[in-house]
Amino acid sequence: MKNILVTGGTGFIGSSLAIALVEQGYNVRILRRENSDLRAIGNLEVQHALGDIRDVEAVRRAVKGCDTVFHTAAVVSYWRRQRDHMFDVNIGGTRNIVDACLEVGVERLVHTSSIAAIGHSPGQLADEYTQFNWLSLNIGYRISKHLSEQEIIRGLKIGLPAVIVNPAVVIGPRDIHFHGGQIIRDVYKKRIFYYPRGGTNVVYVDDVVRGHIAAARQGRIGERYILSGENLTHQQMVTIIAEQVNGLKPFLLLPKTIAIGIASIAELVALATRTKPWVTRELVAGLDRTTHFSHAKATRELGYSPIPFRVAVQKTFEWYRQYGMI
Repeated sequence: MKNILVTGGTGFIGSSLAIALVEQGYNVRILRRENSDLRAIGNLEVQHALGDIRDVEAVRRAVKGCDTVFHTAAVVSYWRRQRDHMFDVNIGGTRNIVDACLEVGVERLVHTSSIAAIGHSPGQLADEYTQFNWLSLNIGYRISKHLSEQEIIRGLKIGLPAVIVNPAVVIGPRDIHFHGGQIIRDVYKKRIFYYPRGGTNVVYVDDVVRGHIAAARQGRIGERYILSGENLTHQQMVTIIAEQVNGLKPFLLLPKTIAIGIASIAELVALATRTKPWVTRELVAGLDRTTHFSHAKATRELGYSPIPFRVAVQKTFEWYRQYGMI
């Protein structure tokens, strides 16, 4: 591992990964669009390959000369009106990366998937072998990550040396668009004082980065590795955040029917005002389920060890305050 390409290098995970790789002495190139927001990457000394992940030739040019590729580029959206674009980027973009890596003959491709591509296992911890079973809820982001993995599997069958990593919900520095960090901002601003049933898993970005690099160095070709943190109920998650940021501890259970009603209204308002809704029906569709995960395989094979959720929240909040984003 010497010459490395990071797709999505200006994004949350991609920028964090690029910074860590540069600090470790690797030659790093990032693939980004010409109009990408550079705030997360700053003035980091990396090569900039300009192009869109959907552009076959741009992807080929970016991969050429690299022995290792980290494919982090993706669109995260739970809005039906963005589904076609998201599928083009997440599925079509992964197809382009797979084909380019096969053509160039890279030594290792690490594909950033998500726990969204892993099935739901009621009453049990889901692991890398839990079959995807979310189709009935028709959640576009989950479907896109599942089908992206199928592109990696297609490549594996014809000799692609690839490994898949599946991060949980990620929080931490450089989440400038408030993906995982949105709940921290909302609790801090006292917008959230309620909780839905169910639960999820949240992980710190630096742990995810270490998991990516370990997967490139010692992950087994063809394997998936869950990069998760603590398993929490939504009530526990909001309570811990509130304690760290001086927010309101949750005291109101939010029924799913009401959440769906709020999301429906938000989508109608967005349609009328031509803006993006702050909450959508797809976002709340599986919110009442408890989706908890085991990172035992990553711990055993990659030496993976995540920090506690409380510490991750504290570090994330401090970074937002330092940069005046909250």
